[in-house]
Amino acid sequence: MMMSGAHNFTLPADRLDAEDRLTAFRSMFLFPSGADGNELIYFTGNSLGLQPKTARKYIEEELDDWARLGVEGHLHARHPWLPYHEFVTASLARLVGAKPIEVVAMNSLTVNLHLLMVSFYRPTPERYKIAIEKGAFPSDQYAVESQVRFHGFERSKVGAGRDARDPVIELAPREGEACLRTEDIIETIEREGDSISLILLGGVNYYTGQAFDMKSITEAGHKKGCVVGFDLAHAAGNLILELHDWNVDFAAWCSYKYLNAGPGGIAGIFVHERHAEAFDLPRFAGWWGHDKETRFLMGPEFHPLAGAEGWQLSNPPIFQLAALRASLEIFDEATMPALREKSTKLTGYLESLLKQIQSDRIEIITPGDPEQRGCQLSIRVRNADKGLFDALSEHGVVADWREPDVIRVAPVPLYNSFQDVYRFSEVLAACLR
Repeated sequence: MMMSGAHNFTLPADRLDAEDRLTAFRSMFLFPSGADGNELIYFTGNSLGLQPKTARKYIEEELDDWARLGVEGHLHARHPWLPYHEFVTASLARLVGAKPIEVVAMNSLTVNLHLLMVSFYRPTPERYKIAIEKGAFPSDQYAVESQVRFHGFERSKVGAGRDARDPVIELAPREGEACLRTEDIIETIEREGDSISLILLGGVNYYTGQAFDMKSITEAGHKKGCVVGFDLAHAAGNLILELHDWNVDFAAWCSYKYLNAGPGGIAGIFVHERHAEAFDLPRFAGWWGHDKETRFLMGPEFHPLAGAEGWQLSNPPIFQLAALRASLEIFDEATMPALREKSTKLTGYLESLLKQIQSDRIEIITPGDPEQRGCQLSIRVRNADKGLFDALSEHGVVADWREPDVIRVAPVPLYNSFQDVYRFSEVLAACLR
């Protein structure tokens, strides 16, 4: 086997698993099985994470308390529902490198992006543009375009990047390249920054798996007076994040991918501490963001809580929070530094095996530098041949296809093994033959 960086990939997969300090965490999750009863190779944790075994117990506890207590469960459940979202605050803060006052679990991802843009996208006639990736996740693109239109700005019909008045700047890779270069992002910010109100990028691009240099981008944006936010759907639980120290203005993420909170799981937001008492920021208000001391006095005036909690609208879904709590407890035990260390090794191992296949039908478009990626590798298939993906599925591999031509593969360090990676490479090689 090929060497990659400082990791010894000459060792067989079972030896690498034997040396893995996190191997026991695999047994904390439920893996789907094929028609033959054998466990599938599950490499789509970047789309839907596996179910923690404790999730059922935690949800059933809330069902039981609802049955026993009815409305009194808000105060007297084993985990009272009234403050339930607070039970995950410290874990979320550790996960994204924040202070507890800077995070809250609420709503879903795109809803949260809209709510945050209400406050942080404040265009003027001179500074009105939003900078995003050209290949951003479609929901982000829709949200951004609807926001600029809501504020009275119209997209150019000339073509992306060709009209200086266009309110959306789409950051595109160089000709012939799949990923953005950090220096090109920063150069665009420096050149266009006086007209940019908001920079909103994904922490990790969903299609290519490229991880952006959030610290450098934030610094460059702030130097030009821009607000900087991130969609961390593919970064939370995947990368080491230091949102507070990087001085990011805001961020949002979902919890059903790497955070294993189940389909449609409750999302989260980060708002930097320096905005904690910026009560003059415009915001859409709801009673759960109201000051806790007077919330139940039912007064006519809205008094927002300090910090991220002040952006809440409604009381949260308890069953979703229970599932998230089950997963975050596992993250706290494993720790992100240890997970990131394994992720680098696991993804590097996958990369080395794919390179050995030496097929002209596939190429990896995810950056080779471990600092510019998480645990996802995006495999571009020549001629957009989805038949290869279908063959993988028939042979027990759960990956995903993204139009027009990419198979995304994500060996998640929390529950995937080196043997999973080796088995996948063997199946892929056979399908290519």
